[in-house]
Amino acid sequence: MSRGITSAFRKEWKHFTKGRSLLMISLPAIIVVFIFYYLPLFGIVIAFKDINYADGIWGSAWSGLNNFKFFFNSQDALRITRNTLLLNGVFIIVGTICSVIVGLLMAEMGRRLVKIFQTILFFPYFLSWVVVGFVTYILLNPTYGVINKAVEQFHGTAIDWYGNPSYWPLILTLTYLWKNVGYTAIIFFTGLLAIDSSYYEAASIDGASRFQQIRNISIPLITPLITMLTMLNIGRIFYSDFGLFYFIPRDAGMLYSTTDVMDTYVYRSLRVVGDLGMASAASLYQAVVGLLLVLTTNLLVRKYSKDNALF
Repeated sequence: MSRGITSAFRKEWKHFTKGRSLLMISLPAIIVVFIFYYLPLFGIVIAFKDINYADGIWGSAWSGLNNFKFFFNSQDALRITRNTLLLNGVFIIVGTICSVIVGLLMAEMGRRLVKIFQTILFFPYFLSWVVVGFVTYILLNPTYGVINKAVEQFHGTAIDWYGNPSYWPLILTLTYLWKNVGYTAIIFFTGLLAIDSSYYEAASIDGASRFQQIRNISIPLITPLITMLTMLNIGRIFYSDFGLFYFIPRDAGMLYSTTDVMDTYVYRSLRVVGDLGMASAASLYQAVVGLLLVLTTNLLVRKYSKDNALF
């Protein structure tokens, strides 16, 4: 028995020493992940405590599930959950469709034209949401905005964009697409470049049109990539893009019914109310729901195609 354990240990140690160089290369990333992703997990206890800043985190009294009860009994819980799921769901579905279409169009262009379009599409991704928020405000300002001035030129009535929540699902969706579609489209375009050209040559010989080649070759072969990115986005569906939902609507209270999501709610709970326990409870709820969504989505994908599942 002891000989078997010793031989197994030696075998594992030999395998470890072979990959030692790779381990040393990845060690800085492992340390960063451990410090910034695993050590903060101890902060989960804050969600179950009645935080007293004088006593500190560990010295504060335990409150059990009171922070969660306060959160779920408030009228905010349903609103921010609905907004987070619906808006991010729209972003994932519409964003994926638009990105695939743009990626397919780029694959049909010449090399020089592709480089130009890559630069144009990729540029918005690097812009800060603060800058995009100011640009949006220039367009939508109720008094001096470019859109309202254009409407007045045609004798129309100026629109109070920041006072009517019904406009904002569309505004947020268009802003999200403008900033993010180019980045995702380039990922799909790269996946299309990896497809063996012999498939298209054989299809052309058989008389398949370009549309038929896209439908029967391009899309099926990048389906694993589409599935993987979609699942990763679903895993972060409860982690809304804070900059989008805070800087674009400018934190206008009139728009909370359609623009207030989990991230903005947690931020406002800390900044305005200063309730660390309730904000932590909302964040923990956010993380748990995100985990359940990933597991459920992976289970469904695995049921129909094991090769496309993440794990």
